[in-house]
Amino acid sequence: MADRFTKMHGLGNDFVVIDARESAVEMTPARAHAIADRRHGIGCDQLILLEPSAKADVKMRIFNADGGEVEACGNATRCVATLIGQPAVIETLGGMLRVTPADGGAEVTLGEPVFDWERIPLAMPMDTRDMPVAWDELEHGAAVNVGNPHIIFFVPEADAVALADLGSRIETDPLFPERVNVNVASLDGENQLQLRVWERGVGLTQACGTGACATAVAAIRAGLVASPVTVSLPGGDLVIRWAEGQPIVMSGAATRVFDGETDWARFG
Repeated sequence: MADRFTKMHGLGNDFVVIDARESAVEMTPARAHAIADRRHGIGCDQLILLEPSAKADVKMRIFNADGGEVEACGNATRCVATLIGQPAVIETLGGMLRVTPADGGAEVTLGEPVFDWERIPLAMPMDTRDMPVAWDELEHGAAVNVGNPHIIFFVPEADAVALADLGSRIETDPLFPERVNVNVASLDGENQLQLRVWERGVGLTQACGTGACATAVAAIRAGLVASPVTVSLPGGDLVIRWAEGQPIVMSGAATRVFDGETDWARFG
């Protein structure tokens, strides 16, 4: 019997989704990396594996294109919400997420953001609202954990930053023992942000849901915007709502591209 998968994307951030709730699929970093390969595999930014959960409606495991398993992915969560087709609770390594499908997408309620340096995590104590570190023109970053670690830089023009170079350097800097997602953002109107993201273990992507959440939270804390915030990424817009002491709520599109069949044994 052929193994089935669904190809999906959230604003161009694309996924291979495998529903293993009824029939288990063994997934290793090497296999996930092979499946994600765009030349020799199926191709995706992240591989999503759905498994049974004893604590929620479904467990979602997330593997980046490099094969590493990570805690959270906002765009993938919206995609999974549309596959489930009804309000649900999803278990992830980053915590429990509540989802509600909507016309053309979904709303996702994440947990409260974390700002303590130990829980980002960082390698040394520092103010995560205004970090005393710099990489070339990127300085005074803010660190936020929204289920996974992010650093955010507010710049005059996000498109002008050489993120393909700086992103890889910052991601692997020893300051971040678990590596980090790198966000550069600029104001784009009242309560609107333009955002580009270098994703840990992936690289530049069309969209990053957790990056949009982390960036909106950092901008609200800095007094640059007020909730709700529209975050414009290369792949499209997300709307983020957040208030101090409250969970983050993200709304945006999710698209089912096609269903496919293969043999996972082909991928190691």
